[in-house]
Amino acid sequence: MSEPGGEAAAPAEATPGGTGLSLTGLACAVGALRGWRRLLLAGLAGAVLSLGHAPFDFPWTAFLALPVLVWLTAGAAGAGGAFAAGWGFGFGYFVVSLHWIGHAFLVEADQFAWMLPIAMTVLPGGLALFWGIAAAMVRRWRRRPGAGLAARPLDALALAAALTLVEMARSVVLTGLPWGLPAYLWVETPLVQMAAWVGPHGTNLLTLALAALPLVALAALPGLRGAGLALASLAAGGALWWAGAERLAGAPMAAEGPVVRIVQPNAPQKQKWDPNYTGLFLTRLLEGSAAPADPAMGRPAMVIWPETAVAFLPAETAEGRAHMARAAGGAPLVLGALHREQDAEGTRYANSLFVLAPDGAIAARYDKHHLVPFGEYVPFRGFFGALGVRQLAARGRFEPGPGPEILAPASVTAAGLPAFVPLICYEAIFPNEVSVPGRRAGWMLQITNDAWFGTLGGPQQHLAQARMRAIEQGLPMVRAANTGISAVVDAHGRVTGSLPLGTHGHIDRPLPGALPPTYYAESGDIAALLAALLLFYACIARHPSLHSAPRNE
Repeated sequence: MSEPGGEAAAPAEATPGGTGLSLTGLACAVGALRGWRRLLLAGLAGAVLSLGHAPFDFPWTAFLALPVLVWLTAGAAGAGGAFAAGWGFGFGYFVVSLHWIGHAFLVEADQFAWMLPIAMTVLPGGLALFWGIAAAMVRRWRRRPGAGLAARPLDALALAAALTLVEMARSVVLTGLPWGLPAYLWVETPLVQMAAWVGPHGTNLLTLALAALPLVALAALPGLRGAGLALASLAAGGALWWAGAERLAGAPMAAEGPVVRIVQPNAPQKQKWDPNYTGLFLTRLLEGSAAPADPAMGRPAMVIWPETAVAFLPAETAEGRAHMARAAGGAPLVLGALHREQDAEGTRYANSLFVLAPDGAIAARYDKHHLVPFGEYVPFRGFFGALGVRQLAARGRFEPGPGPEILAPASVTAAGLPAFVPLICYEAIFPNEVSVPGRRAGWMLQITNDAWFGTLGGPQQHLAQARMRAIEQGLPMVRAANTGISAVVDAHGRVTGSLPLGTHGHIDRPLPGALPPTYYAESGDIAALLAALLLFYACIARHPSLHSAPRNE
């Protein structure tokens, strides 16, 4: 008997015991798992999916991992079992892809090492709740007669839509953490170019649907129907790949704008604020700024230092500003540093980006507005203080800035550079916060200190997200990182030059040109939101159980 719309259920005899090693038998066996075996397989499948992200960059794991989640969700005894499967999958996915977070707790190990096991379980476990909710949504509304049948293609599509919706929620709830979106699996491939049209969440939807469908269709639909649907989904992915490749082929990388110089001091976080080392790191910055220009490129129009590049307060040190400006050789200097203000309520600090004019005057300042929870500020500080966690309660007393800005000081425009959007550290991971409504910049500038992230995973993933922002907005991205990876990225997300991790030095590169505003830059996430909602509704509305009394399962 076919479902409405022509989708046929698997035959009743397709049970784990009667299909040998067939794909249908495997799907049924996975769906029938219970207890710790179900949770373990879900976690392992999530961990496999995480290998698609940098630094491994093997996106094809999605075609193996996501069908497992579909089978576990559809075969669950109820919504609670589906939630457990989704949570287990999400936990495996986030605990592996975000493993680098643990490095931050080892920088000051004498104070914070005890928190490492908590951070490495609580954060992934919290993020995994969103995936659990998505699986429970699908199982609740996509009612099935039990685990003896393989999951159907509509189950895969419904789960793709639900995961897209919860990933959009994860990006904003409790200030949001849109790190590790499935869309980033494709950063090293032409498929990532679809972000210029549908953004990160639209790319999520296409990724989740097209990667889950082939194996689910082959397991659920007999003969040519399953093979045809699997081939159709692969063909759709191939068409997107071709479209991305054509977009890149029509835009060869070329030197276009004024030259920018990025200086990377390579200051390990354990030494960054140590008075015995701050002079060394400042010397590296000054020498890199004053180094002779590449004759093939000419004199840099701007010199860029990373986040919190100096240990002093530039606004209160005119002599220090003048010294830095001289090293830049007449070009405006951009650097990150702390800024302090005092008023009747006390002393407030900001994590700031400064633009210094050639005479050392502060031409512009931007204060980071999206602060890092538990790093730059502590939510519920009083609560943690009452619990006696003094190390945590005493950290992160930064004040946020007013919000996204576009900077165009006279010294920058005089150097031939267009106005730019300043971004500090992880502000670049928020796709809806890299533009200013009603105005358009010519490029984006991210200064960051990725020394907190270690060397495996965090820095590479941070760069991948910066590249994604360039594609989405159609704007080049210049990235200055304390320990690397510093890079110049063109408006198609391609790296035109970079400095590797763990090195100090400088790099000169022409600023790539901007593209006309992309569809995503003009419309935002509304198209992805509507598409996910409509797809989810279409999947559940076509299920006959919605038009009859619910069954006991």
